[in-house]
Formats: sequence, structure tokens, C-alpha cells
Amino acid sequence: MTVHDVFKQRKPNMLSALKCFKATGVSQALRRNFVSRGTCLKNNIFLMGSPGSGKTTVGRLLGDRLGKRVIDVDNDHLESYWNMSVADKLQQVGGDQFLQDEGEALLNLRAEDSIISLSGSNPMHPAAMEHIQRTGMVIFLDVQHDNIVDRLERMKVNRIVGQGRGVPMIDILKYRQQFYEGNYDLRILCEDGETQESIADKIVKSLGEFKSPPHRYTSTRSNLGKGSAENHKSFCDVVLEGLAPDKGLYIRNGAFPKFTPGELQRLLPLSYQERALRILEKWIHPDDLHPRLLGNMINNAYSLSSFNCHKVFPLVHLRGNQYLMELFHGPTASFKDAALQLMPQFFQHSLDTKEDSNTRYLILVATSGDTGGAVLDGFAKHAGPRVGVMVLYPNQGISPIQKLQMTSMTGDRVSVVGVESDFDFCQSTVKKIISNPDMADKLLESFGCKLSAANSINWGRLLPQTVYHITAYLDLVQTSGIKMGEMVDLCIPTGNFGNILTAFYAREMGVPIHRLILASNVNNILTEFFTTGRYNLRNQHLRQTISPAIDILKSSNLERFLYHMTDGDFDQIKEWYSQLDKDGHFTVPTELVNKMQDIIKVDWCSEEDCKSAMRDTFQETGYLLDPHTAVGKVIADRFNQGDRPVVIASTAHYGKFAQDVYSAINKDDGRLDLNPAELFEELGARHPRPAMHWTLGNVVEKAPVHRTVCGADVREIEQELEKFVEKCWR
Repeated sequence: MTVHDVFKQRKPNMLSALKCFKATGVSQALRRNFVSRGTCLKNNIFLMGSPGSGKTTVGRLLGDRLGKRVIDVDNDHLESYWNMSVADKLQQVGGDQFLQDEGEALLNLRAEDSIISLSGSNPMHPAAMEHIQRTGMVIFLDVQHDNIVDRLERMKVNRIVGQGRGVPMIDILKYRQQFYEGNYDLRILCEDGETQESIADKIVKSLGEFKSPPHRYTSTRSNLGKGSAENHKSFCDVVLEGLAPDKGLYIRNGAFPKFTPGELQRLLPLSYQERALRILEKWIHPDDLHPRLLGNMINNAYSLSSFNCHKVFPLVHLRGNQYLMELFHGPTASFKDAALQLMPQFFQHSLDTKEDSNTRYLILVATSGDTGGAVLDGFAKHAGPRVGVMVLYPNQGISPIQKLQMTSMTGDRVSVVGVESDFDFCQSTVKKIISNPDMADKLLESFGCKLSAANSINWGRLLPQTVYHITAYLDLVQTSGIKMGEMVDLCIPTGNFGNILTAFYAREMGVPIHRLILASNVNNILTEFFTTGRYNLRNQHLRQTISPAIDILKSSNLERFLYHMTDGDFDQIKEWYSQLDKDGHFTVPTELVNKMQDIIKVDWCSEEDCKSAMRDTFQETGYLLDPHTAVGKVIADRFNQGDRPVVIASTAHYGKFAQDVYSAINKDDGRLDLNPAELFEELGARHPRPAMHWTLGNVVEKAPVHRTVCGADVREIEQELEKFVEKCWR
């Protein structure tokens, strides 16, 4: 008999609670519940965890350090409430009734400004947990199960409440984990063998961060973090706004959250979804987005219905010391799905909690090819009727399949507009429109509509990408034979600097990344900047390449990186970017160039180098690279000294660029008259790794429904936007 069978027979109400915790949908009522909890007086601190997790000892340590009364529920409340020992009560009523009686006793607990150590079974009574959550913060001591079993054996505890005959202790601990996961405000990830003193230190530090404002957000161009209270932006605020009013990008205040090597070790056996929760909850304050809601969103985002791979983003050995981080298993076959299956849920939650029920939002997006399709898919799945999406793409600057992914998208609140210009114009147009107060006033007054962005200028769109960089390292430890703490290199093809910025965040969080390697194509303005310190757009002309997603000259997220490199010198950032807008260039000091070069190595490759990498890699390994990954492969090879593993971000599936890939592996001698379906058939006949992407075959069977094309004129695009908003919400 399994532990689940035991509870199925003995506690149907507990299974009801379990179903609640496992629910994948996030109801409006649940959202409202967590919003109200965020405003409650939380002067009690509840310690929650398995028997043997150290709650009682840690509680005493915290009481001494914080000057608070200490209550152990087992010893100080239950025994006096029942007038008998806990063991006697359990023997008297049996395990089933004990859980009920224990919950009722907890409902009668009255305490203020106290450290309260819960029993291991308290979280299995939903009403009791709801009661205590109204009076304090619940801290989960997440201790490794093997450690707990060892401690219980030393304590000569061989059975706990709810454990049926023949059920191993480890199984009951695993079963109970879901109840702990559903009830905490803050998780303390305890290392293997970590002392109670160290755990208490972590709690004190976390409490300080919870109560002070490091999780507030500021613009890279202004000192909002030190201004008045209304300028302390929350996570939900910045997700809704996208771009700061001063045209800067939002950054979280305070130091980067950190993982110790021991905490990273704890993440090794976990799934991608479980890792994502533990990573993102370090960034997002529970009052902004409660961990239970965040966990539900993560499970919704990275389900098998959206990512046709159990590992979500598997790490694949290519050859020698090189590995590919396959980021293309999502619904639109690019790395943008990683964020854009989650960010729309952030946006909808923020809309529900921060705005009144009549407010609408139009998400305005510029794409160099991949973002557009991912935004359309993500918001179609995860956003409600108060959100519309308008995508701007360079009409001649993306692949035919990328274009078809977007122009074939149906929906009442979807608009896809080609622009006779390049991505830089599309991106600058988005920023201009969002920052235009006259446009904002007109849309709000006429339609109750506000504007936001879903490009990586939006913090909620950027942050989820941090997860796969951390996971790639963990997978490397699991599969390659390197030990935790050994260094790796990470090579990322990038144009807008968002992907490599989140790799920098992973490095700052404690992941042992030795070198971040930035790979550019012939639009190599980032290579020039990191080499010379000059960011120069004068006389620059964007060149169309076979790697269009990185055909970018004005890299938005570089601004965030410079903010970090200058230790938050917003005046300097504002000066540089004002000069860039006015004169088309700026130059940073030599000392800053040296500081950047210590972290990020850069290089670029030609179109011929890119094609050769696709052809040679396929001939030698049977693996088909898309052109962007091929750019990364070329640059990774140049820096590869064989002394450490190199992970290359494989940012898109080759099928999205089938014609260019087909031409490359045939040395440009292949047929040029093949349609996308025929190209897929030709490529599939070569039996490459990986196989054809699971969604692209359906895309090529669709017909475009969006045919609007605008000139390179901001006012013309604004007029198209106004017509679309009127159509959505007239």
C-alpha cells in the first residue's frame, strides 16, 4: 500500500486539500485571497517543516536574536490545550481524528509578536493554516528528506502522524511536501547537513529583505528608488508599465539574490518547474506574487502541452567539451517561449490586482522574428479579454516561416503589422508610442486602454530567462561529470543583449560561469563597443543576414548591464543615452571597458563562417544548427581552449530557417524553388538531430490573415494602432 492509498482511505478531506494545491488554474478568488494577505499585519513568524527539520531549535535561536516570545505548538500549546501529551492524544484518538483535533486546536491559538514552531502535520489542515496566515508570516524550512530521516533515526522516531503500516518514512515525507509547498510565504532552502545556527542566520537575513524595500524597482535613468513612496514600484507595477516614464528600463533595487553551492546542490534532482520556482521566488517578493500563485503559473507555462519535452530545455552533448542548451522546444520553436509562456500570466495577475475591472491594455511589441510569434501564442493562452496584442515586424527582415507564424495567428484582439524598415526602427517606434503622453491620454479617455510592452525591455519578460541558464549548469553537473563549483563557459548569440544579460544574472546569483561569450553576426556593434568602449550608430546600416533575430544595432538591454557596471549611476546612464538619442553615439571610460571585458568576451562572424558551421557540424555530428546557434558555435570555437565545458545557447529550431539551412548544408547548390513543406521533407530525409519541430509542420499549412504593411512612419503606425484599439473595444 502506498502513502497515497493510506490517505485515500483515511482522510478524504486531506485529498480535497491536495487537489486544491495541485490545481493548475489560478482563480480570481485565489488571487484576491493573496492580495488581501499581503496587507495583513504579520507580526508572528511561523516555522513550518517536516518533523526533524529543526523547527524547535531554530525557533529558540530566532527568539533570542529577534527578542520575541517562542512557542512550540506541540509542547506549549497542544499539551496544555488537551491537558495531555501529544503522544497520549494520538494513542487515544488515532491518526485520523488527531489531524482534525490538532487543526481545531491551532484555530484556537492566539499569539502576537511570537516565533511559533508548527507541528509537522499542521499544514495538512487547510482551515488552521488559513487562520495562522492571517496573523503572521509562514517560513518553510525546506530540509533534504535524507537529512530528516537520519535525524529522526537518531531521535529514535520511527513513525509520524498519518504514516500507515508498511509505508517508509521517506514516502510520508515526500507526500507531505506538497502541503508545505502550498502554505509558505518564504522558503529557506537548507543545505545538506546545514546547522540550525546557519538556518537561523538565513531567516534573519530573509526577514530583513522582506520588510525593507530591496524588492522595489527603479528606472535605469532616474533615482526613483530614493524618491517618494509612490515611486517605489512593485513587481506588478513594472510588469504592467513595461517602460519607465523617463524612457529608462526597470531594475530591481538591492543586491542580486544568491545561491550558495550547497543550495545549488539541492536543486540538482528537481524538475525544471521546481527549479524555476526556487529561482524566481528569490527575485519576486511574496506580497507581489505569492509562491503558490507563482508555482501554479510555472506549471501552466512549462507543461507538456506547451513544451514537447519533459526536460523543457534539455542540455545536449555536441562534441568534445561543447554542449547545446536546446531552447526551442516550446510552441513557437525559439528561446522566447521560455519567458512568453510565463510573462503573460504575470501580466494578467498584475492587471487583476493593480487595475480596476474596466481597464484594458494593449501590448505593443517589436520583433526581429521570434518574439512576435511567442508573444501572440503566450497571450492567446494566458491573458484575458482585457488584453490585446499588436506586433510590429520588419517586412523584409525575417524568415518566411517566422512571418507566417505571426501573420496566420487568429484572434479578436490580435494585430500583426509589417513595417518597411528594420527591427531598430520597430523597437524605437514602440518606445516612442508608449512614451507619448498624448497617445496615452487619448487611448485611456476614449477606450479605457493603457499601453505596455512585451519585449525584453519589460522586466517580467526578461526575468524568466535566468532560469534556463542556471538549469543548464545543473544539468551539466548531472550529466558531464563535472563537480558542483567547477567553472564553465557560456556562449550566447545575441543582438538585443537580453539573453546574455540574464546569463549575467545567473552568474551573479552564484552559478560558476567563468566566461560569458557574446556572439554577433556582421551587425557587430556590440563587439565594437566591448572592444573600444564606443557605441556608435553614426553611419551604421543594418545588414540583413541569415540570422535575422540578432540583426540589431540598438541593443536595449545593454542599458541595464551598464547600470549594473556603474553601480547604479543613473545620472551617467541618462547622459549616455541622451547623447545616443541626440548624436548617435557615446563612449564609456577605459576602466569600465576593462571591467566589462573581465565578465564578457566578444567576437563576431561572417555569413560564410555561419554557413560553414552549419554544414561542418552536420557532416561531423549529424546535428543541424539554426543560423543563430551557428553564430554561437563559430565564436565558441574561437574561445575554446578545451580546459572547461562550453555551453552554447541554441536559440531556435533550424526549421524556422529551413531555406538558409538547406542551402548551407548543400553549399548553396540545392534547389531554390522548394516551398517550406518541401524543405521540411528534404531536411527530414537527412535524419538530422534534432527531429523536425512538433509545431512547424502545422504552421506551413496555414494561410496568412494579417496583411497590413506600414511605411517607416511613426504617425502611420499610430493611426493603425488607434484603428485596432477601436476595433477591439469600441
